[in-house]
Amino acid sequence: MAGLINNLLILLLVFQNSCLGFRNPLSVFKRYKDTASSLSNECLGNNRPVISLGLTDFALDIRMPGVTPKQSDTYLCMSLRLPVDEEAYIVDFRPQASMDTVHHMLLFGCNAPSSTENYWDCDEGTCTDKSNILYAWARNAPPTRLPKGVGFKVGGETGSKYFVLQVHYGDISAFRDKHKDCSGVTLHLTHQRQPLIAGMYLMMSVNTVIPPGEKVVNADIACHYQNYPMHLFAYRVHTHKLGKVVSGYRVRNDQWALIGRQSPQLPQAFYPVEHPVDISFGDILAARCVFTGEGRTTETHIGGTANDEMCNFYVMYYMEAKHAVSYMTCIQNINPDMFRNIPQEANIPIPVKSDMVMMTHGHHEETKKTDDGSSLKQPKREEEEVLDQGFHIEEAVDWPGVNLKLGQVSGLALDPKNNLVIFHRGDRVWDGNSFDSSFVYQQRGLGPIEQNTILVIDPNNAEVLDSTGKNLFYLPHGLSIDKDDNYWVTDVALHQVFKLGTHDKEPSLILGRSLQPGSDKYHFCQPTDVAVDPVTGKIYVSDGYCNSRIVVFSPKGMFIMEWGEETSVDKAKPGQFQIPHSLALIPEFGQLCVADRENGRIQCFKSETGEFIREIKHKLFGRELFAVSYTPGGLLFAVNGMPHPGDTAPVQGFVMNFSTGEIIDTFIPVQKSFEMPHDVVASEDKTVYVGDAHAKTVWKFMPTEKMEHRSVKKAGIEVQEIKADTEHKLESSSGRIFGRFQGKGSGGLNLGNFFASRKGYSRKGFDRLSTEGSDQEKDEDDGTDSEEEYSAPPPPPVSSSS
Repeated sequence: MAGLINNLLILLLVFQNSCLGFRNPLSVFKRYKDTASSLSNECLGNNRPVISLGLTDFALDIRMPGVTPKQSDTYLCMSLRLPVDEEAYIVDFRPQASMDTVHHMLLFGCNAPSSTENYWDCDEGTCTDKSNILYAWARNAPPTRLPKGVGFKVGGETGSKYFVLQVHYGDISAFRDKHKDCSGVTLHLTHQRQPLIAGMYLMMSVNTVIPPGEKVVNADIACHYQNYPMHLFAYRVHTHKLGKVVSGYRVRNDQWALIGRQSPQLPQAFYPVEHPVDISFGDILAARCVFTGEGRTTETHIGGTANDEMCNFYVMYYMEAKHAVSYMTCIQNINPDMFRNIPQEANIPIPVKSDMVMMTHGHHEETKKTDDGSSLKQPKREEEEVLDQGFHIEEAVDWPGVNLKLGQVSGLALDPKNNLVIFHRGDRVWDGNSFDSSFVYQQRGLGPIEQNTILVIDPNNAEVLDSTGKNLFYLPHGLSIDKDDNYWVTDVALHQVFKLGTHDKEPSLILGRSLQPGSDKYHFCQPTDVAVDPVTGKIYVSDGYCNSRIVVFSPKGMFIMEWGEETSVDKAKPGQFQIPHSLALIPEFGQLCVADRENGRIQCFKSETGEFIREIKHKLFGRELFAVSYTPGGLLFAVNGMPHPGDTAPVQGFVMNFSTGEIIDTFIPVQKSFEMPHDVVASEDKTVYVGDAHAKTVWKFMPTEKMEHRSVKKAGIEVQEIKADTEHKLESSSGRIFGRFQGKGSGGLNLGNFFASRKGYSRKGFDRLSTEGSDQEKDEDDGTDSEEEYSAPPPPPVSSSS
């Protein structure tokens, strides 16, 4: 059993991020001179896998040496020796891969790689001795940064001397041009002794049985903790298809403290522990997996195949170096009765859309055998077909919604029924007289807008299905709709955010103080947009025209945190804003992307912590980027602003690959013209709507294939017919996935041997590891007040508003 626990740790670890320095450059570069010269120039531009960045730190670039996989579902391995003999500490990871090419990567640490070749087929194994997984990456899973002062120890007398990189190439259609792949990971190591050592705690059920047809089955795990204090900072959940939710807790004095809760059908990354949790001697660590047996006709047992199940809850922790233990496990339930008091949240499944299940479990393509034994490739998911074959959208010119009589269109959203919802200003106009220099609204005497400002539109015929919002708002701006069909809106005149039920006459929640601009946790200053996390219920507000921040609230409206600052005079830095104008949540990657309007860019952050992840910026954006929207499956949509005098970038819409940030397509309307496209929203079927504040118009755009009434087909099967059940096909060799592992003192025990002894296990193979993881526009023609929005400019003057 000890061997099982040690080896199951290979199912974990999704870290990623930075890279830095090195200790003794001369000795290391001499040792690696020959190795570097053997690598493809396409992989390492500087031909140096080791990069010195100072006296104590170094970066180690571990990359595939220019490989071209010959068939789909190929697993290739390569090894690299730690360039120093003394102990070092990994303090950060930076992935060098794209989900367009690589299905997932694993990085192992060991002392005896299975081959001495430049690279090899992982069917030969990864290591011949005990190995531990150090890092895992899949499907652009969000990075998990180690806390400051925390590191994984390698080298020295007890640490691993070799790194073995395993890369799984799922669909090799990206290699049609026979280019060489150099995917991998860059490690940042330091010789500076880290005061805190990272480790892993695995909680796992081994005896759960799920009866066929049973609606709810709980698998409970609990153990006493009997070691030195540890501090938890990240968690990961893992089941197969039947898992609905996995939750972990610390129990102290009968009080349950949540460590983490997540759907195992979402990307299986490590997520940050929201509130710091420390574990002391005598505490109990407890976890529950909720399964369903619906759809099964036989019992389901714990095991390694796609038709088996697993119940794993992983916790990353750190301890003081002198007491550090690299990993610990719990596979029992010391007190079943205690679970009568588990918080109710642990029993509530987290809803996940079918395309998210496909993203988490699916390969790009799956090969099945026909009756005559020949191979038949299953079709790709629609978004993968889109990215492979190109994607183009055009205006649906026969859509009558373009002729709707609207005021300034400020916000768009789609409700759970996929109806279009428009937020407009009726007869109200944002102009140069709307605010004074302190951002106080100057037209209160007009009263609230008397027309219904929220319209629900049939997406097919543009019929108005419902309307609300009369006599509530002064200057509408942002709109979003949560999973429960509540409207969330911002009003820049009132400096407030509202939650409004579809049939409510009054808001059920109001954030901010009416008509009072401010910058503390109780006030906003012209808030622009709002987004609500469908899993946690957290509320994100972009604030705004006269603040430069993102503010986060609990589902009940309690202030949690904020991040952001004003843009520097010389250059916009990460985390700085000049009108954060629009928000797009990407729940499957734990990210919040912000249209940083006057900086002409998109910034993406960790939604839990506000940590900057990346910037998306193109010359085609011009100086202003107004709005951004995301669709599950990896497409990002945006609209920019009118070009300034002398600029060449036209006003248009953009379709981008979220993974790479690359522009796939641009689009403009045929009927009328974009004047100030103010918001954009896209449905899951890639239908796009753009609302324009100046043209007072909403356009509908559709993929050209859909407009021509054609289905994307491959091998004669329509994409729409693909089911979300895309568990990985079974393979004949477990070594391909896990390599060969030896448990601590086990003399060679591996997972295949363990699960083979369990009831219902098939020797066909393993379920592959998934670690997926101023709307103000200046009128250049004359000086009159046009129907546009102005934000009273603070000194020094700034450009546009809306």
